[in-house]
Amino acid sequence: MKNDNPSLQSGHNLINPIRELIVAARGQVLRAINGSMVETYWNIGRLIVEEEQAGEQRAAYGKQQLQHLAKELTKEFGKGFDVRNLSNMRAFYLTFSNWNAVRTELSWTHYRALIRIENIQARKWYMQETIAQSWSARALERQISVLYYERLLSSQDRASVIEEAKEKASSLNENKHDYLRDPYILDFLNLDGQPFLETDLEQGIINNLQKFLLELGKGFAFVARQERIRTEDQDFYLDLVFYNFKLKCFLLIDLKLGKLNHQDVGQMDTYIRIYDQHRKNSDDNPTIGLILCSQKSEAVVKYSVLTDSKQMFAAKYLDHLPTEQELKQELERERALVQEQLESKYE
Repeated sequence: MKNDNPSLQSGHNLINPIRELIVAARGQVLRAINGSMVETYWNIGRLIVEEEQAGEQRAAYGKQQLQHLAKELTKEFGKGFDVRNLSNMRAFYLTFSNWNAVRTELSWTHYRALIRIENIQARKWYMQETIAQSWSARALERQISVLYYERLLSSQDRASVIEEAKEKASSLNENKHDYLRDPYILDFLNLDGQPFLETDLEQGIINNLQKFLLELGKGFAFVARQERIRTEDQDFYLDLVFYNFKLKCFLLIDLKLGKLNHQDVGQMDTYIRIYDQHRKNSDDNPTIGLILCSQKSEAVVKYSVLTDSKQMFAAKYLDHLPTEQELKQELERERALVQEQLESKYE
């Protein structure tokens, strides 16, 4: 039915210009946060290097200095200033000692990946391509890990290499909401990352999974949610962590809303190794991983254990764990339930 109310028509005409103002303002905020963080971290790196050069030029001195700085800065400013990140700031300055070479349209996460590239020409190329192709930090890390630059130099079929890289980068590029979930942005602003790290759908499914496992009566105890674990190069978040008293081992759960791929399995193996190395007690059994992929059409469930734990998993673990089929059915049920709740909520 046609609406002839002039005031309503005027309101409709206002939507687009207001929308454009909001989108532009948000973009400016993101660029301002990013530029400030990159410049701040570069200057912190500069101050650390200058102090080292003026003082005792010994590795022990530098390490001790970083530990002292990390302790004091964390006490005052919260997360984001531990020894590892301060070391990265130092490396950032040493790698890009000329500020004019720093491009503030790249994020701190981009630079953490770039400073690990020893080949200067390769680093410059990745930096230029990241800007030209608008690669997210995840896309850049993927291109580095598959040796995109080196493959381009040596390949007889450059077009297919380029096409593959574009396809992969497109799937890994982030929107502005993902950018705000970056743990380094959250740390820099001293914000709690929890609300940003889960979509409504993920949060609902994880809530139900947590309740489901605790109600099974098979010895599960809740340990942590969205637990942050760190490697030398990256930070990861574990959706759920349980301890099973009957099995005397940790269970790590990672939820994906897309398809399962070999990278997900490899990532879970990394989680397990970190947990076995830093969290597991000497009398605990090896850690188990559980990957849950909740697709719209089908759920996929896979237990993951390291090679030397497979015999124990088959002989001892299976009696105390829900089967992959049981979890698959539960995951499908939970996704349907949560989607129904969300649809009614936002109608």
